[in-house]
Amino acid sequence: MNYSLQFKDAWPSIRVSLLSEQKYGALVNNFADVERVTRELEQLDAVDFISEASRKARRLQQDSVAERAEREESTSQEAPGECQNAVQAAEAPPPLSAPITSNIKCYTFPRGDVTRFRPARPDTLGILSYYLMDAASLLPVLALNVQPDEFVLDLCAAPGGKTLGILQTGFCGYLAANDVSVSRTKRLYQILNSYVPKQIRETVCITSWDGRNWGEREGGTFHKVLVDVPCTTDRHSVMEEENNIFNRRRSKERQMLPMLQLQLLVKSNLRSFEEEILKEAVEVEMSL
Repeated sequence: MNYSLQFKDAWPSIRVSLLSEQKYGALVNNFADVERVTRELEQLDAVDFISEASRKARRLQQDSVAERAEREESTSQEAPGECQNAVQAAEAPPPLSAPITSNIKCYTFPRGDVTRFRPARPDTLGILSYYLMDAASLLPVLALNVQPDEFVLDLCAAPGGKTLGILQTGFCGYLAANDVSVSRTKRLYQILNSYVPKQIRETVCITSWDGRNWGEREGGTFHKVLVDVPCTTDRHSVMEEENNIFNRRRSKERQMLPMLQLQLLVKSNLRSFEEEILKEAVEVEMSL
């Protein structure tokens, strides 16, 4: 009843999708034997959707530039200089509108194929070769666009898929992973122990604070912050009754979710706000 009001005619197809078997992607573990892992996944006809998306984006941009050059050429027959500029623009490889971290590789089967990946096998050092997760969960990590030596905070990190994705970039100068749930934080520890070498794990600070109190508990500033706020977990809501957020007994909790999400987002930006205020105060003082 709730979603049919929100999505109207689109809800039946969305509902079928949610009720269908969940399709996972295989996030390649760069701390394992990457060449062997990618070869085995490609033999299964799986495709790295990140590099494939990058190639498609480049093709689309090149086609767009070529079409624009053709239009300019057809409208500038009497201006050869402009025509030459248009041809040069078409030949120049256009930059991607959004950068994609090439270090991250995640393999999926073609659309409509819900074949399951085999459980990952450990290598000689006991590190698992790939992590099965909803491929869409990597999109925030890609959007984060971590740069070399940046400090990153994953404020609601458990169970750990996005945290592991951030580590796969190989760029983090420092990573803090936090989750309010102690039990879920244990799951985060398990993920890191299974996929990340000890010397890398020791560079990750794991805490179990309420993210709304992060500034008072830990403080510090970060170049990038990822906040995967608690939500209504839609697939779980239509698949299971146990611990369902739409249960009548949890109505108060569900109604408070938007406020909790807002508080977490505000707190994650608090330090940058303080820095801007301090910067403005210094500038005003210097002008006086």
